[in-house]
Amino acid sequence: MTDPNDPKLKSWVEVAPGSDFPIQNLPFGIFRTRYLAPVAGVAIGNHVVDLVCLHEHGYLDGLGLQPGVFNQRYLNSFFAMGRKKVGAVRTRVSELLRHDNDELRANGPAREIALIPIEEVKMLLPLDIRNYTDFYSSEEHATNVGSMFRDPKNALLPNWKHLPVGYHGRASSIVVSGTDIHRPNGQIKPPDQEAPVFSPTRKLDFELELAFVTCTDTVLGKPVSVREAEDHIVGLVIFNDWSARDIQQWEYVPLGPFLAKNFASTISPWVVTLDALEPFRTAGPVQIPPVLPYLAFEGKRNFDIQLEVQIQPQGSVETTVCRTNFKHMYWNMAQQLAHHTVNGCNIETGDLYASGTISGPAPGSYGSLLELTWNGQKPVPLADGSERKFLEDGDTVIMKAHAERDGVRIGFGECVGKIVKG
Repeated sequence: MTDPNDPKLKSWVEVAPGSDFPIQNLPFGIFRTRYLAPVAGVAIGNHVVDLVCLHEHGYLDGLGLQPGVFNQRYLNSFFAMGRKKVGAVRTRVSELLRHDNDELRANGPAREIALIPIEEVKMLLPLDIRNYTDFYSSEEHATNVGSMFRDPKNALLPNWKHLPVGYHGRASSIVVSGTDIHRPNGQIKPPDQEAPVFSPTRKLDFELELAFVTCTDTVLGKPVSVREAEDHIVGLVIFNDWSARDIQQWEYVPLGPFLAKNFASTISPWVVTLDALEPFRTAGPVQIPPVLPYLAFEGKRNFDIQLEVQIQPQGSVETTVCRTNFKHMYWNMAQQLAHHTVNGCNIETGDLYASGTISGPAPGSYGSLLELTWNGQKPVPLADGSERKFLEDGDTVIMKAHAERDGVRIGFGECVGKIVKG
């Protein structure tokens, strides 16, 4: 059996140079067309493969798949079959799309039904997300925020290097890329006033993150160890944790983010599998002081994934304002899941766990406007001659991510949201 990550693999489906979706990727998503209700699909080049069609025509026989598993509104039932089963489907689809395999290519009617141009589909929220957790795992981001709002000499709180800090967020307001984001209202306290006022946020921000998706249900009271954590993780999406900084600054003491975060979060529509990202493993930052035994790990648990953020004012061109890399994260996904469950918290299929803002060591690698503009003190110039301290109505934020090595690019597509008046 050919390794689906083999950089030499080519597909009979045309894949343009620089595409996010070569045959080595094959991410999963949910789509619909003018004629199809929501179904599961796989991205290849500028096409989407209809998994319902493959299943009904017998191309996925022998994999032990449940009837109708792809003919559903969300990927949860499929992912609940486990990472190994999802990997087996990806491997089989890879075989069918290989340049030297005629099984599907030679079956004209099935090929015409199964292979749909991507411009003819509408991508939907891929998951029924019941639980969402946001971590705070970039040392650079935590240091920048601590320097701004606390003490530059003691930017990190005492617990930060001992555990992956996180909080439970709102799952119901997570939306798919392309959904408009309404500017939120709330209480803010202007620095020149003694009392708070009710107002639309004046400091609307993005946060550049990746989020992993779990593919198992565990039992309450049974932790997931670092060693077995990745068996429970099926893949990742881009995650924009929209933030209202002025609402946040007023409300977050003593219990943390609330209205400043729960109005919306945006995810990219394609779930890129952890299997497809295996070639891009890398070592993360050295963790000093040593972590407690339940957080100790072996091997390379970070991933070399490049990310960028663009801002496009209404009627204008986009400007890249941030370039960074997921490899900078201090706490890795296995540690995050192990810590999340060490108290016995159970996890469910389709749960989303966001990394926290991904910031690198250089100013241009900061993953939020809060950091890029240093809370509005240093506005970011845009290509049309304007500048931004924070986001304005009509602005579109575009996030992208990809890993690249040996001529293979594993991309995530785009995570897009436009700001409209509340």
